[in-house]
Amino acid sequence: MQMSSERRLDAPREAVWAALNDVDVLRRSIPGCDKLEWSGDGTLEAQVHARIGPMDTVFNGRLTMSERDPPNSYRLSGDGQGAAAGFASGSAVVKLLPDGDGTRLHYDIEATIGGKLAQVGSRLIDAAARKWRMSFLIVLLSRWCPCGRSRLRLRRQFRAMENGRD
Repeated sequence: MQMSSERRLDAPREAVWAALNDVDVLRRSIPGCDKLEWSGDGTLEAQVHARIGPMDTVFNGRLTMSERDPPNSYRLSGDGQGAAAGFASGSAVVKLLPDGDGTRLHYDIEATIGGKLAQVGSRLIDAAARKWRMSFLIVLLSRWCPCGRSRLRLRRQFRAMENGRD
């Protein structure tokens, strides 16, 4: 599975970089994240509760940050095991580009799944991936929302984006 997208954030690049490297911000932003802690240089241990179609499981895994170029970009690679559900692995290249007084967040994601997860079907997996991406970005974007702009409004904006009405 591959996903790419770009979003403008109303925050300076350095603030976005700091948020994307703050384990507490990441923990709150990752849907279903029960645990996220540094375990070594650029490595995070994670535990994420996920529901994909009829499957409900807890993934235990590891995320590694590499190719760091502060405050411009990094690669986030990871793998996780979901007990009997199977496994997931992948990587994301995250780029932060200056955009006036804000930042343009661009990412390219590649992911692979196996085991029972692979039998669920690509439509359910794609729907779950879109939901996780939307939830992550809504929490992250809400840090810099202008007053009066609620998470519900952000959610509507993302649904419009997903339907090609950006």
